[in-house]
Amino acid sequence: MDRDDQPYYRDDLALVHHRGFGFHADMCAPGIVALLGPVRDRRGLVVELGCGSGLLTRHLLDAGHRVVATDASPAMLELAREAAPDAEDVRQVTLPDDPIPGADAIVSVGHALNYLPDEAAIDRAFIAIADALRPGGVLAIDVCDLEWGAARQDVATHGRVGRDWAIITEASTPAVNRFVRRMTIFVKNDDGSWRRDDERHDNVLIDTALVPGLLARHGVEAQVRPSFGTEQLPTGLRAIIGHRPA
Repeated sequence: MDRDDQPYYRDDLALVHHRGFGFHADMCAPGIVALLGPVRDRRGLVVELGCGSGLLTRHLLDAGHRVVATDASPAMLELAREAAPDAEDVRQVTLPDDPIPGADAIVSVGHALNYLPDEAAIDRAFIAIADALRPGGVLAIDVCDLEWGAARQDVATHGRVGRDWAIITEASTPAVNRFVRRMTIFVKNDDGSWRRDDERHDNVLIDTALVPGLLARHGVEAQVRPSFGTEQLPTGLRAIIGHRPA
């Protein structure tokens, strides 16, 4: 399936991701919530990019934040509205061109920016993020580094199975800055039969060491860290943490 033919995360893959891969949001949430303490105290607005099915959104809301949750996938947004009905808004935003609401914090997990088509689009997204961050605002997002693909060159095909779903993923690294997953998804129907869908996701990998310099040119001080707190992020996934001076 060509990436231009379909939106990211159609219904079945969104459902499988929600049911079987929530551990990443659960793992990152405590560190991100700790970073956003000052934003919560002043009742600032948190904008979440690539909210997926609303798993991190739920953590943020439960911690007392006001949240606008955004994603490019309509299927993910449908799930997010169920998981986070008390969000300020759940809306479709496709980076780098759709406007990002002005925010006191911008957060993202699941390396959403790496789904953009090329490095230039990722740079534009970072600039848009910086421009949307208000004075005193906090930035906390994760991004796949070039190391992500290098660490996975020996992982060709793998699968996972749940009670009512299964996924088989074939991974490849056609270039040092590209990580491709071809996924076959199975979901059980109400009558006990199974349906199948196929998706391909191309991730653009970047040199995250360059990100702080790019953000600095747009008024945001940032650094690259191996985690948001005490969690252990997968090899090659970097936490970009920063703020716009008040």
